[in-house]
Amino acid sequence: MNVIFALTTTGEQLLEMVSTDVAGLLAAVQGESVTFPFGSYQYDFHALDHYEENGIYRQELVIYLK
Repeated sequence: MNVIFALTTTGEQLLEMVSTDVAGLLAAVQGESVTFPFGSYQYDFHALDHYEENGIYRQELVIYLK
């Protein structure tokens, strides 16, 4: 599944990736902090979006960080 990390305040996209272990990823980001090479953030909330692209239905997990 496509996973996007974004800032809650601005909606700025920090990272886009593909993961087959969404439950494990959500458990990991809900810890003390999420650290990227360019900064550390805290989990705020997440949303699962469904959309159609070129006739194919897709899912996308957006993880919001503060």
